[in-house]
Amino acid sequence: MSVAEVWVAKDDGSDIVRVAAIAAVGRDYSGNVTVRLSGGDQALVTLLAHHGPPTPSDFHLQLLQMIAQVSARAQSAIIRPVHDEIRGWQWEAGPL
Repeated sequence: MSVAEVWVAKDDGSDIVRVAAIAAVGRDYSGNVTVRLSGGDQALVTLLAHHGPPTPSDFHLQLLQMIAQVSARAQSAIIRPVHDEIRGWQWEAGPL
């Protein structure tokens, strides 16, 4: 059985990171959500630069939960942060 590829996109879609390359996930006090990539340079990618409504204090943990749920499926997917006026910030997954 092949493993489905899961990717995470920045809120504006300008960068997309392969989940398998993520070594750490964080949320700073301003609400920015970042991932540190594994490998030699261990680059830091900001997935959501805080602007507008604040992100939940556990938004980085919600990303990890979403990654676990989506990775258990047999199909490739992309996860991205989206903001809704009623529901606030959420991670949504869709087909790649």
